[in-house]
Amino acid sequence: MVRYWTSLLLILMVCVSASAQRGGRGGPSPPPPTPKAGAPIDVTGYWVALITEDWRYRQFTAPKGDFISVPLNQAGKDAANAWDPAKDEAAGQQCKAYGAAGVMRLPTRLHITWQDDNTLKLETDAGTQTRTLHFGAAQGVGGDWQGVSAAHWDTSRAPVGTGFGGIDFGFEFPPPPGGSLRVVTTKLRPGYLRKNGVPYGAGTELTEYFERFDVPGGDSLLLVISEVTDPQYLRFPFWTSTHYKKQNDVTGWNPTPCATR
Repeated sequence: MVRYWTSLLLILMVCVSASAQRGGRGGPSPPPPTPKAGAPIDVTGYWVALITEDWRYRQFTAPKGDFISVPLNQAGKDAANAWDPAKDEAAGQQCKAYGAAGVMRLPTRLHITWQDDNTLKLETDAGTQTRTLHFGAAQGVGGDWQGVSAAHWDTSRAPVGTGFGGIDFGFEFPPPPGGSLRVVTTKLRPGYLRKNGVPYGAGTELTEYFERFDVPGGDSLLLVISEVTDPQYLRFPFWTSTHYKKQNDVTGWNPTPCATR
């Protein structure tokens, strides 16, 4: 009998050892990869904005009162019509158009790097701004131009609808190859959607999808689809899509201060 139980115990020990070696259900699960190690797409590097639409609003400062295509409510129109760049300069508010909800539409270059395994750093040479995109819960108290941003990799995004001036015409951006970087930014300091005083308020929420496309010929494009919601100044969400082209190096990178005009 002793011999029987000894043999059975040896068999059980061999089975447990083999299961552990195979990574069976009883074995420990490997830790999930960090956001950096598990990135489905590479958004790092230097990128230059391609001004292919809304040229007059992005390349230059439009006249006061020109807010075509932005779905402002009456409070938003009143604020835009009261824009005074001299007052902004006197108050030290030259960066109101360089907050997270506005700076990505300016003629800027981006420099995107990993600050650590869980944080992307996005720098713009226009206005010399820095955004930090934290994976997981957003960090920081906000209240500045860039607010607080929570990021995650989205490999199953549904098509995103868009339109013109906040009116949805039924066109949808298809899901990108590989996936998207989804970023939600809140707790923003009030600023401008456009340099000519088109406002957004402190309750604004900015949702962005960063998507990379490698096109024939060796070029790489970064598409940033954004949705701005603002109960203070907008009648409904304001959608834009902004394109950037990958650069091979730092050529053209020229950090400049904020300007009101």
